[in-house]
Amino acid sequence: MDMSRAAIRYAKAILDNASVKGSAEVVNNDMKLILETIQGNKELKTFINSPVVKQEMKRSALSQIFSAVNDETKSLFQLLASNARFELLDDIAIQYHNLYNDSIGIEKAYVTTAVAITPELESKVIAKASEFTSKKITIENLIDPSIIGGFILRVADKQYNASVSSRLAELKREFIIN
Repeated sequence: MDMSRAAIRYAKAILDNASVKGSAEVVNNDMKLILETIQGNKELKTFINSPVVKQEMKRSALSQIFSAVNDETKSLFQLLASNARFELLDDIAIQYHNLYNDSIGIEKAYVTTAVAITPELESKVIAKASEFTSKKITIENLIDPSIIGGFILRVADKQYNASVSSRLAELKREFIIN
């Protein structure tokens, strides 16, 4: 069983419980916090993934670091300790966020731009993205200077490339053909 399938199962179980208790949104914020903290801290990631550190020590440390989180989120630490699956924590946080957005009808659009996205471009991108989905769209901006200008939009499994680098590559191909 691959890691992301396991992570989806955990995330779904937590979301189901949190939804029943009306705390799905709060837990979503916890998951964002956990993900940002783990991704921004190499020592913590190493500690969580270490096969040497005892599960109970990991649970205890995470409960202290994230002492302000919801009880549902704390129950996840307990669950991961009992099953020795702490290496899934950041993956679970990502999957929870996706499932949560899905449950409230939000689709995340990933927009790659050469520089930070401007409000003008953002409205163009939202217009383009709404051709791909009927859900409400939230935008996550990824910056990649190599695309030169324009944007690359990814919504679910669809991609729309309006970058300058792809246009240049197209022109180059046509030039070679002619």
